Amino acid sequence: MGRDWGGGNERQEGEEMMGDGVKQILAKPIQLADQITKLADDAHSFRSECQEVKAKTERLSALLRQAARAELYERPTRRIMDDTEQVLDKVLTLVAKCRDNGIMKRVFISNPAGPFRKMSIGLDNSIGDVSWLLRVSAAGDEDGDMHLGLPPIAQNDPILFLIWEQIATLQTGSLDARADAAASLVSLARDNERYGKLIIEEDGVGPLLRLVKEGRLEGQENAARALGLLGRDPESVEQMILAGICSVFAKTLKEGPIKVQAMVSWAISELADHHPKCQDVFAQNNVVRLLVGHLAFETVQEHSKYTISSKAQSIVQSNVAVPSKDQGHMPTIAPNVIANHQVAHLVNGGLPNISLTGASIKGRELEDPASKAYMKAMAARALWQLARGNYAICKSITESKALLCFAVLLEKGVDEVKYNSAMALMEIARVAEEDADLRRSAFRPTSPTARAVVDQLLRVVEKANYDDLLVPCITALGCLSRTFRATETRIIGPLMMRRKRKSDAHDQGIIG
Repeated sequence: MGRDWGGGNERQEGEEMMGDGVKQILAKPIQLADQITKLADDAHSFRSECQEVKAKTERLSALLRQAARAELYERPTRRIMDDTEQVLDKVLTLVAKCRDNGIMKRVFISNPAGPFRKMSIGLDNSIGDVSWLLRVSAAGDEDGDMHLGLPPIAQNDPILFLIWEQIATLQTGSLDARADAAASLVSLARDNERYGKLIIEEDGVGPLLRLVKEGRLEGQENAARALGLLGRDPESVEQMILAGICSVFAKTLKEGPIKVQAMVSWAISELADHHPKCQDVFAQNNVVRLLVGHLAFETVQEHSKYTISSKAQSIVQSNVAVPSKDQGHMPTIAPNVIANHQVAHLVNGGLPNISLTGASIKGRELEDPASKAYMKAMAARALWQLARGNYAICKSITESKALLCFAVLLEKGVDEVKYNSAMALMEIARVAEEDADLRRSAFRPTSPTARAVVDQLLRVVEKANYDDLLVPCITALGCLSRTFRATETRIIGPLMMRRKRKSDAHDQGIIG
């Protein structure tokens, strides 16, 4: 993959806040302020103007010394201190000239107010900038609903400073304030690709990952959504991988609330879509197996028949909990409750440390049908993107018998679940078309699971009234054509009948 991502090492708490190396940049501005104060007292000309400059410099000096004792947010600190140092340099030069009695005095006498007015405005701006820096770096002490405003330096790039404010709140704010800050970053990342890149460049990924782990439900969802929106290009995804996003997402899929797990699954699908090379890193963190576990939960009714072995030849009855149009309560699932606690173990083939934990499964059967259906839709979406063009992941998915889950969901799921399941099957079939080993192991004509998948694909082709579902199903059948006998009229017939439709859908299957 070009870079050794490993699993990513998450940045330590507070790393984005200022360390000793960055504190040293405060030494120069403080030194300049002290020199200005001393020279202002020794001025021979324009003494009143120098005293006004001295007063503002002393106020700025006090703020700088306060900043030296604080834990500052590194990114805006460097920007503001660079600007402040430039202002103080100019003020020092001006005040030093006021000690002279000769030529320099005559230079100012024509318009003495101009340079001093300019320096006074510069000092006021620096005072405002440093005051904002202190407030934004201590956002945890502020009212969660209080907007800190923008410093004078932000007039040329207000969005950057707004992003800094939100990231600072993510680092030090209350849980509610952090949730609001994550929501603000969601809006910024959604509106403009440049803003998303700025959030990554300004060290926003680490605080968002911590919120996914530590926040309340709303904050966790907002943070996961923001992270998904940030992964719009390969470079951004790589930086997020290096920040440790895979391990955090895996832990959430294992232990988090179902709504957060669904949002994390969506985010994974976004990252894999925009940078397929991250597929293997997610797989190394057991994300594929965890997603299959969520897909299988309550999808397969008779779990005793749902085995991991590639030699298993049993097709099971299934039941999917989906929202009912006639009743708002949960479908009766009591007979399945105990078996559902074993699904992750079965999906993972008994491998240690990768099954869904009791905390994740406990109470899951009591979640509302809409949440469970959305979780399945997002798990299928993530598996679809992770499987795209990846033999190892496709093999892992087929060995877990997730194919059976896709077949069941393609029949019984809500529309979004059906579509994502069809797309996942299509991507797996595309890889199988190019790989004989995968084709033989996953789609043997004698395999009941393979037959269940093909039968369901055929049902869609025979009955579908819209191309969203029809195209991936026909494509999948076309890719699997090598597994069918020439006399398999039940396959050829429906595909040929589709040619009568005024659509491009049939082309995908006829090619096979």
